[in-house]
Amino acid sequence: MPAPKTGIRNSDAGLTMEDLAKLAGVSKITVSRALRDSPLVTPETREKVRQIASEQGYRLNVSARNLRMRRSYSVAVVVEMTPVKGRPMSDPYPLELLGGITQELTTAGYSVVLTSKQLLDTAPVQGADGMILLGQGSHGEAVHALQRTGLPLVVWGAPEPGGDYVVVGSDNRAGGVSAAQRFIDQGRRKLVFLGDVDHAEVQERCAGFIDAMGGQGTVHIIRPKAFTFEAGFDCISALLKKKGPVFDGVFAASDSLAMGAIRALAEKNMRVPESVSVIGYDDTPSAASFVPPLTSVHQYLRDGGVLLAKKMLGLIEGQPVQSEMLPTMLMVRHT
Repeated sequence: MPAPKTGIRNSDAGLTMEDLAKLAGVSKITVSRALRDSPLVTPETREKVRQIASEQGYRLNVSARNLRMRRSYSVAVVVEMTPVKGRPMSDPYPLELLGGITQELTTAGYSVVLTSKQLLDTAPVQGADGMILLGQGSHGEAVHALQRTGLPLVVWGAPEPGGDYVVVGSDNRAGGVSAAQRFIDQGRRKLVFLGDVDHAEVQERCAGFIDAMGGQGTVHIIRPKAFTFEAGFDCISALLKKKGPVFDGVFAASDSLAMGAIRALAEKNMRVPESVSVIGYDDTPSAASFVPPLTSVHQYLRDGGVLLAKKMLGLIEGQPVQSEMLPTMLMVRHT
């Protein structure tokens, strides 16, 4: 290719991003964003920059840039969730969180490496600029595993006493309080909490629920082995078989658990909500379409994903970052 008439060096002679910015009449950061298809640059400017770059034979050397900046411009998102038949990875959790994370990180020019706790030693994860963990795991085991990598870390979940990491989550305690208030208003006093309190988020939901009841009734805690429809069905079926219909309200730590509980009650000819009121958690799309439509605590998962990404970008840039909790809302339906 003949040398450009502008007197600016071509790529073979070392055309720089600064040179390209002068040719396009824009800033260097605008050139960088345009070549990475960032939505922060207008389509017209992106096309102008890319056309000039093509004419000059310029190619963005991502590896060289990353080496120079000592960054990979990637963030590893670790999903602490074992896919099972009753709770696939296609559930709203974690997909809604992932949608918010991806939206925010790609807008900022970062790629997302989706992985699991078992793959922390792989090159894409080790080379990431930071990690976002979705789910703390039982007794915080997943958190401790990721902390050992030494990378910046943001966790979706609930703050734990003495935790020295940034947490974004829903106000689980407030979610439990809203469920208790609903049962109190309905005159329900013999209650079941259905959820594994070894998980920090579930523990907070249970604590808020019991505290808000304030001794106005009894709460029997049942720990299912999973957050699935089948687990909810099995737990309530076993309770009914063992003790009979001695409860009038069930607060489940997930919608799937709540739906399984309702099925178990139906098989014993116990009507919901006439005999037993049931409240779920997450307010998944299936909650509204379930029969009967399920009352559930809503989490703003997509907003949570955006906030997780913003916190991570702040850590990468060396900014002060604090944990933050999002509100919840009880969606009252027929149960």
